[in-house]
Amino acid sequence: MNTAEPHTSSMLGDDSPTTPWPQALEALDTADTYWLSTVCPDGRPHVVPLLGIVLDGTFHFCMWAGSRAGRNLAADPRCVVAVNAGGIDLSVEGRAGIVRDDATLRRVAERYLDVYDWPVEVRDGAFHAEGAPTAGPGPYDVHAVAPAVAFGYGSQTGDYNPTRWRF
Repeated sequence: MNTAEPHTSSMLGDDSPTTPWPQALEALDTADTYWLSTVCPDGRPHVVPLLGIVLDGTFHFCMWAGSRAGRNLAADPRCVVAVNAGGIDLSVEGRAGIVRDDATLRRVAERYLDVYDWPVEVRDGAFHAEGAPTAGPGPYDVHAVAPAVAFGYGSQTGDYNPTRWRF
């Protein structure tokens, strides 16, 4: 994701008001659980819950390369991240790319510590850490999602009209 404002349109096919992307991005940043969908080599979908953070308008998550989702992303970076947060159901379709830049990895690590109280060591372009038994043994690659399109639907308050964002 990025800080540039995407093209926004109503999915109702009329001039209904749309949700501004910064408002949707804020909801994405406050979610408790993220659902990542990837594509298996045989075309089957694969969905897993994960922890993630938003940094500089971009969604990041970490994944053990040997996990099913990690292997799927290595073969095909297309993915969907879905959440329910801040009164909006949000899905973001895009491509996940591995982050190797130490400065960015350190900033992502700081956010993981702040948000999840999970200390990680940045080494050799990856996260090295204890305490993620369901995520595999590590090290963990950090991925950044470059969005293509996102969809938002009001889920609790009705304040959000169905909105499409194209990047």
